[in-house]
Amino acid sequence: MRRLSRILLVLIVVVVILVFLGPFYVLREGEQAVVIRFGEIVDVERQAGLKFKMPVVDNVVRYSARLLSWDGDARRMPTAENQFIWVDTTARWEIQDPELFYRSVTTMERAYSRLDDIIESAVRTVVSKNDLSEAVRDSNYINEIVREQPISAEEGEEADRLQEIGDMLLIVEDQVEISIGRQELGREMYRRADETATPLGIRIRDVVIRQIRYSDDLTESVYNRMVSERRQIAEAYRSYGEGRKQELEGQMENEKRAILSSAYERAEVIRGEADAQAAAIYSDAYGQDAGFFEFWRAIESYRKVLPQFRKTLSTDMEYFNYLYSEDG
Repeated sequence: MRRLSRILLVLIVVVVILVFLGPFYVLREGEQAVVIRFGEIVDVERQAGLKFKMPVVDNVVRYSARLLSWDGDARRMPTAENQFIWVDTTARWEIQDPELFYRSVTTMERAYSRLDDIIESAVRTVVSKNDLSEAVRDSNYINEIVREQPISAEEGEEADRLQEIGDMLLIVEDQVEISIGRQELGREMYRRADETATPLGIRIRDVVIRQIRYSDDLTESVYNRMVSERRQIAEAYRSYGEGRKQELEGQMENEKRAILSSAYERAEVIRGEADAQAAAIYSDAYGQDAGFFEFWRAIESYRKVLPQFRKTLSTDMEYFNYLYSEDG
């Protein structure tokens, strides 16, 4: 009886010890686990619930089964034209094979470190193989915008000149045609990164270019090019305006001369008509009393000429006849 009691007591103690050491563990929703025994993987759990393990000898390594995010730092990298840009990317990933993940990287810290190398390498490779326009644009919509000529003219030489200016502006403002685009570059980055990460038990869901900005030297170059293009456009309009100014001033000068010529011609006609009328009046006056007309003309002449003489030495000439006699 005592021996049976001792055996039961020993069994109870063993059970208590086992329970205390934790033969059970709970796997929550959104988790997956790898059971390690003496350094070897003996089980992989993916379903949530109460799970059993061997006390003391088994170690449970838990991983997230959810979709995880990766945020890299902005990196300065060259494009195909050797122009440097800052590229900021983000990605989503998950642990697809916990056993392979444990054998390859073991911890989440090492996983993120490996993702830094894998994704940034894929991003740098793709960016360096493509032009800058492919990285910053996603469509050719900007080239499809119909630009209206702000200055219009009728057909003729003026319209031809405006057409030349419009063609030049289109050359300046048109952008390079892209064949890939920013979204497709992101897909190519994803494919490259996922291919490299798969042997690590990692599945990369997507890689997204979050932001692209020019480096300082490229920013200055872009600004200078924009200023040069705007100056070229302004110079085209300025040249056009100067030409229009010269044409309008020439038209105004021609119109002025035409008006003055017409006015002079009209004045001469009026003056001729007035002279004819005056001659007719004089002729009538002469015909009525020629002697009085001679007397009146002589007196008018004296009134204008004599005040200008400082001294008169002699009046013995025909001009002064009317000074002494009204008959001259």
